[in-house]
Amino acid sequence: MTPADTFARKPSARLPEADGDFYLFSRVLSEEENRIRLKVRAFMEQEVQPIIDAYWERDEFPFQLLPKLKALNIAGLLFHGYGCPGGSAALLGFVTLEMARVDASISTFFGVHTGLAMGSIYLCGSEEQKQKWLPRMAAMEKIGSFALTEPDVGSGVAGGLTTTAKREGNTWVLNGQKKWIGNATWGDLTIVWARDVDDGQVKGFIVENNTSGFHVEKIRHKMALRVVQNGLITLTDCRVDEADRLQGAHSFKDTARVLVMSRGGVAWESVGCARGAYEHALRYAQTRMQFGRPIASFQLVQDLLFRMLCNITSSQSLCLRLSQLQDQGLMRDEHASLAKGVCTVRMRETVGWARELLGANGILLDQHVGRFFADAEALYSYEGTREMNALIVGRSITGFSAFV
Repeated sequence: MTPADTFARKPSARLPEADGDFYLFSRVLSEEENRIRLKVRAFMEQEVQPIIDAYWERDEFPFQLLPKLKALNIAGLLFHGYGCPGGSAALLGFVTLEMARVDASISTFFGVHTGLAMGSIYLCGSEEQKQKWLPRMAAMEKIGSFALTEPDVGSGVAGGLTTTAKREGNTWVLNGQKKWIGNATWGDLTIVWARDVDDGQVKGFIVENNTSGFHVEKIRHKMALRVVQNGLITLTDCRVDEADRLQGAHSFKDTARVLVMSRGGVAWESVGCARGAYEHALRYAQTRMQFGRPIASFQLVQDLLFRMLCNITSSQSLCLRLSQLQDQGLMRDEHASLAKGVCTVRMRETVGWARELLGANGILLDQHVGRFFADAEALYSYEGTREMNALIVGRSITGFSAFV
């Protein structure tokens, strides 16, 4: 009997579960925190997984999922008070991972709303603004966006922001454009960052999307995060009350406070994306037959799976430590930048190996890996490119700024 005959005739044995948590990281969470994590996992696997490929292909958002997503009570998970559930940075990280493990678009939607939009108000808003908006955003009655990037200004936004804000009495007049703004085509409010023409400083504004002079056009023909509805915002003499200016945002340093917090979330998201691709690839390898045996029994396939698992495990170690620093109030810009830069590079490698393992089937949505492969390209670029994050870390460790 040949080895091939042995595989072909062997009764189906129980194979190891495709689980990317090789070092049992989730056990650092408390029993209650794990209950929340598993509740999110169940939602993603039972509600999102069966339909997400079709919505990704159609470039649409599954709005019917929102009531069940609201019921999870996880919006504003990191924030305390104002109707927010409160929780640790580590818990939020695991929740983000569980979302991205099934679909990076849903985790991106969640991150924009709860991290960037709610985070801007929580960190930079007045007490009145927090009381007005955060309870409704925590309940997901109001969905938020975050408008910083512009058509011609991405990495250089700190010093090159061109959207302007001009004060006229108790009103601010906003003019300019913003690009790649997630949730903007259908959300309720947008945090718009603009440069004050009088003092040259960047300020933030809470702009309701039905405000006169606020126009959104959906960005089409994307190859990544197709479920996220990104918008091109045009502000034409858009008038906003002084009461809607973020009272604690006085310069780009305040904008950066929000970005540092959310950048760690993207690191967690990239781990989830890599893990989702790995777990699908592993299940495929366990059942895909070639030369009379499962391809998971071949040395080169096991080597690819080893490389993927190494990336996922090391990246999650980095993310977990980052969250611990954040919970202890010790996280700095360079900590978040190192995690985002490293984890997204490792994610990009991992999803590439997963697609490679599936061969031609890797480009089919039916096998899921192709979606992770495409979505990873967006995660690799947003919230600071690898190069920009490298310069933030470089400035910290050398004492010299290499920014232009």
